[in-house]
Amino acid sequence: MIKGLTRAGIGEAGPINNFVELASRFGFGAVDAHGQELEEWIAAAGSEQVRGFLQEKQVRIGAIGLAAEWRQNEDAFREGLPRLVAEAAAASKLGVTACCTYVLPSTDENAARFMAVATRRLRLCADILEAYGIRLGLEFVGPHHLRTRWKHPFLQDAESMLEWIDTIGKSNVGLLFDAYHWYTTGGTAADIAKLRADQIVHVHINDAKDVPVTEVLDNDRLYPGEGVIDLTTFLQGLDRIGYTGVVAQEILTPQPPVDTAEALAARSQQAFKRVYEKAGLA
Repeated sequence: MIKGLTRAGIGEAGPINNFVELASRFGFGAVDAHGQELEEWIAAAGSEQVRGFLQEKQVRIGAIGLAAEWRQNEDAFREGLPRLVAEAAAASKLGVTACCTYVLPSTDENAARFMAVATRRLRLCADILEAYGIRLGLEFVGPHHLRTRWKHPFLQDAESMLEWIDTIGKSNVGLLFDAYHWYTTGGTAADIAKLRADQIVHVHINDAKDVPVTEVLDNDRLYPGEGVIDLTTFLQGLDRIGYTGVVAQEILTPQPPVDTAEALAARSQQAFKRVYEKAGLA
């Protein structure tokens, strides 16, 4: 499994080329990126030069975010579709095969109507991404405070998300599987064993504070191996089902980190070393 970074937990890493160089220097094989920054990088340097730089640094782009805002009104969604096309086109030039978005576990909308509308919108997004060889990863969100933040419950675990993915009915749609959400939904090794590797588009890794699971906050995460999540079971489970893709660190915090990007990358490097070795995957 490829060790990766997101910008969450790395501080001010600078433009995408600097972020890639930083990741390479600290032994990471992937970074997640915004589609627009890839588009701008290609426009400035040319796709051939960018591909050469990534190859030289031995870093791939793990995933981009979904540019179309599918959670709000129809006008906002439609306005985002040209941006999605442009970003997918740019990402495909760099061999990117994953685009991800999160799905909150409650909503103020009528839940049945929201699901019907969201299914149509995400199916259209998947159609666009499929034309560029890109998969769409949907992330279920587990922390309890978000399950009750809005009026009506929505999808809150991997099983429900997989059922929805089946309903969307596109072969290029799968899971963004996050250790934090696996933990906060009471996930087990057996739950991972039920998955197929091809159902997983992308993976996030992080850790949680030693508080009751009902009090774990989405934006108060720790670096891998610094908390109470059983990341040995998480990583070994993914390895057993044959997942070989990117495992990208995502550390959401209440305030931006104050350490330098270099210091945070070094901390992340040690965190990955610790949890991968403990899982026997070093």
